[in-house]
Amino acid sequence: MKIRYIYLTALVLGFSSCKDSFLNLAPISSANTATFYKTSSDMLNALNGAYGSLQSAGQYGNYYVVSEIPSDDTTPVLSGSVTDQDEFDKFYLRTTNPFLLARWSDGYKGIYRTNAIVDRIGAVTMDETLKKRIVGETKFLRALMYFNLVRVFGDVPLVLKETTDPAEGYEYSRAPVADVYTQIVKDLTDAESALPDKYTGADIGRATKGAAKSLLGKVYLTRKQYAEAATKLKEVIDGAVYDLLPNYADVFKAANKNHKESIFDIQYKKGSIGEGNGLPNAYAPENSGNSVVQFGGGGNNRPTADFVNAYEKGDLRQAVSMATGYTNAQGVRVEYNHVRKYSDTPTVSGDSEDNFPVLRYADVLLMYAEALNETGKTSDALPYLNRIRKRAGLADKGTLSQAEMRLALEQERRMELAFEGHRWFDLVRTGRATTVLNAKAQAIGIKTNLTDNNLIFAIPQSQIDINPSKIKQNTGY
Repeated sequence: MKIRYIYLTALVLGFSSCKDSFLNLAPISSANTATFYKTSSDMLNALNGAYGSLQSAGQYGNYYVVSEIPSDDTTPVLSGSVTDQDEFDKFYLRTTNPFLLARWSDGYKGIYRTNAIVDRIGAVTMDETLKKRIVGETKFLRALMYFNLVRVFGDVPLVLKETTDPAEGYEYSRAPVADVYTQIVKDLTDAESALPDKYTGADIGRATKGAAKSLLGKVYLTRKQYAEAATKLKEVIDGAVYDLLPNYADVFKAANKNHKESIFDIQYKKGSIGEGNGLPNAYAPENSGNSVVQFGGGGNNRPTADFVNAYEKGDLRQAVSMATGYTNAQGVRVEYNHVRKYSDTPTVSGDSEDNFPVLRYADVLLMYAEALNETGKTSDALPYLNRIRKRAGLADKGTLSQAEMRLALEQERRMELAFEGHRWFDLVRTGRATTVLNAKAQAIGIKTNLTDNNLIFAIPQSQIDINPSKIKQNTGY
């Protein structure tokens, strides 16, 4: 009999082994789950598997499709009849789009892993300090995964316990956005109290107290709880664990990763072990051979002319983040906008060492400035904005009104955090998405006048077909 999988399908576990670091992944089959979760090593392996799920295509592997392509920053490559990414770019999204299904299913697979850890670790005899830390890391990961789901789909099923039977999935309907955020805040608050300020050795890269505080600040900002956001983000700043690197280019060098500006990254490691980052090859121009990156490129996530023109003269970040062309093997200049921010030389195609930044200190400073501005403390926000501009080689902004500060922060976040998965969610969070994109509709090729219905994406049709009594489609799809 053919099993019909629903949105909670994750019964074949992909947990990992931790020999030298928490990136060394080795699958554990579902047949072994009865004898798994017995020791501290088992729990660490399970936790590593939860971290590993962040690399999946539907989580951060193709994160740019939902976070950058819908914005005014980038556009996809078109190849023949393949329009799956173009649907996000021009807003004619099908409910059967495979990127939607991957976003949903990979998100819930990761959440399944976190739920199993939280449910089972209580029965394990182990060091209590380590147990507390594992639970803290796990809740941080679960909060991050739900944050990414709720921002993409709106109401989503809120599953907080391990599922062992696919039939259990039929019990869940879509929980209101407010309920999902309440759980995210709870998980991050729990994580904050359990996690250390920093790690050493092979544990570097795990979620820290600062990561939990930073993500919680972002959540509060998203919910327009500006005073709470300011308080939490100020705690990160006052903790003095993180700082800006003097040179913007150093932030993204693979040889320099997990540095003082890094708060939480998706960790990658090249070497043909299945842990490499595919973005350098995905973003390099099509038909460029080895001229831009070894093994060529796919031409994905191309910076738009609108984005290129948004740089101020002298902005040191431009040459680090992108290029408008390259010189081919014949010595001929080829005009082709492409992302350069992730540029480590891969071992094989799709196998680079670049980490992907989820939270970094520059983001915290800009979020804090935004929270201050929204609470009427515009003059207090100005130094944080100018600190980011100074590193970029730009002149300080002078006195600004609250409205002017909003636009200045919008611009600064666009350039500082380019191609790190922020622009679309920033525009949605600030209520500016429809205004900004409709004004540029012709220039960036949007096919329809955007409304609030476009600010969240369609629920994958397969999930509705499987459980139509509980899972309903978003308005407008």
